[in-house]
Amino acid sequence: MQINLGYVGNPLTLLDIYSHNLTYKEFSKYDNNKGIDLLTERIKLNFKNFQKVLKYNYDNKIKFYRMTHTMFPLLTHPSVNIDYKEVFKDDFKRLKETINKYNIRIDTHPDEFCLLTSEKNDVTSNSIKILKFHLEIFKLLGLNAKCVLHIGSSKPTKEEALNRFKINYNKLPNELKSLIILENDDKTYTVTDTLTLCEELNIPMVLDYHHFICNHLKNEKIDKLLPRIIKTWKNTNLNPKMHFSCSLSTKQKRNHSTYINYNSFIKFLKLLKPLNTDIDIMLEVKGKDEALFRLIRQLKFYKDFKVKGTTIIL
Repeated sequence: MQINLGYVGNPLTLLDIYSHNLTYKEFSKYDNNKGIDLLTERIKLNFKNFQKVLKYNYDNKIKFYRMTHTMFPLLTHPSVNIDYKEVFKDDFKRLKETINKYNIRIDTHPDEFCLLTSEKNDVTSNSIKILKFHLEIFKLLGLNAKCVLHIGSSKPTKEEALNRFKINYNKLPNELKSLIILENDDKTYTVTDTLTLCEELNIPMVLDYHHFICNHLKNEKIDKLLPRIIKTWKNTNLNPKMHFSCSLSTKQKRNHSTYINYNSFIKFLKLLKPLNTDIDIMLEVKGKDEALFRLIRQLKFYKDFKVKGTTIIL
């Protein structure tokens, strides 16, 4: 059984790597041609940086990575017209070759405004547009990738919101359905809520252990639910994906920590071991790659398993 560790966003170790974002407020200060030129320039810089990040991950034996959602700013904005497939054709081709060369699993996680439970039709329409954009990006890069979503709204009631999700989800074409994986959250939808919906609609579930600690039912036993969570991934040809973090402090329980608490992670690994299934765990921490490497150094002192690169062998 192997546990592959990954991290989110741009690595802290590479000090010159960051996302070249562009807000619509800034974009709208310029005439259309100037704005498009500026946007194109920044996205091309993001392509170059992503190439560097992938090489860095490969050199450091990191097999799992989440692409920052700011890599392609404004390309889904209704007032920004750019034929991105043509403009960035060579960039996509080079990036696809690099991904194939390094064989790194990549996924995405749009912001909290991408959801299928909103009471507002425009929010739902925009969310579907974002999903379609992610699908096109994955196709251009030749990826069998997934897009992590939260269930989202619970207004006016959880039951009604879940029903809206089902209605909106069932209207999607199959290729968009196959893109979505659902994560439990730290405030509203528990593991049981999320898992029940995933099982009903045949959607893979992402267990977020930190969210589980923050938001769970009194009788919710994670060791009993884990086999069911793993089963939701059976037809994906991908390792089940999970998220792990710790609370920043006792007063800021929902905020993500900078580093991983070693003992908490060991406890989690012991929960996973009976599953005898390869799993990819995304570390959602502010320390990013530095937190990952610190955890790996600590785990090497633990004798019940081996560490190879950033993979833990149980």
